[in-house]
Amino acid sequence: MPLVTTKDMFEKSMKEHFAIGAFNVNNMEIIQAIVDAAAEENSPVILQASSSAIKYARINYLRKMVEAAIEEHDIPVALHLDHGPDFETCKMCIDNGFSSVMIDGSKYDFEENVELTKKVVEYAHSRGVVVEAELGKLAGIEDDVNVSEQDSMYTDPAQAQEFVERTNCDSLAIAIGTSHGAYKFKGEAKLRFDILQKVKEKLPNTPIVLHGASTVIPELVEMCNQYGGNIPGAKGVPDEMLHEASLKGVSKINVDTDLRLAMTGAIRKVFTEDPSAFDPRKYLTPARDLVKATVQHKIRDVFGSSNRA
Repeated sequence: MPLVTTKDMFEKSMKEHFAIGAFNVNNMEIIQAIVDAAAEENSPVILQASSSAIKYARINYLRKMVEAAIEEHDIPVALHLDHGPDFETCKMCIDNGFSSVMIDGSKYDFEENVELTKKVVEYAHSRGVVVEAELGKLAGIEDDVNVSEQDSMYTDPAQAQEFVERTNCDSLAIAIGTSHGAYKFKGEAKLRFDILQKVKEKLPNTPIVLHGASTVIPELVEMCNQYGGNIPGAKGVPDEMLHEASLKGVSKINVDTDLRLAMTGAIRKVFTEDPSAFDPRKYLTPARDLVKATVQHKIRDVFGSSNRA
């Protein structure tokens, strides 16, 4: 099956009340793990690359690896730019075969965000590519995103409606309390489902996206620390909250940190248990397996997208 846009998968998710996992990719093993997991679960899936991932892996390599993955499986797969920082990056990805792009203008004031998003939408739509935009700022640090807690803010539902109407974006990332990275909450985890409900009331036909939504799975953090890591106090969004979000109208849930933890934990375990190991296949194979298991857990137990392909 060729790459698809997110249009049909989001329409189905809104109608049937489940979310689609958008998993960040950096290399071959992560791509294989995600697509193999989605295929086994018969689930649609979004592979997304940040501008940092593109700089690391190079856009041609990423695209070709994704093309290889979709040749092996018959499930809907979208290739998405995560947190596009500017028009030029979005244009580069559109011109290189991405089926979806995100323009993140949340760092600008409202009017600047509107104008930048409109520019990307016009270019993308004329080439059959869909656009995700963002309104409201998420705290935390991940790749090129760095927003302090005091600078973060919740999305205003009325403003969200105006933004979508003026930009014609296809989906909207909103801020309801999630954050980027492994340190999402200092105290009790809390998401503003009241804001989500108001946004959905005003935008019933617009797919809503949740960024910074890794669980920061405790077992994976413990595994990293057990085998020489130093990740104290990491805390993410509980699976139960993410599942509730999927039932209450979130169509796309982003996952990056959990995949990083799985890969790092598995590699650390091999190096600790066998210090003589130096064959990349010996430590990347269990890493790939644990990433795959993590993705399957998300699809099956949290997002509810199994057997929705």
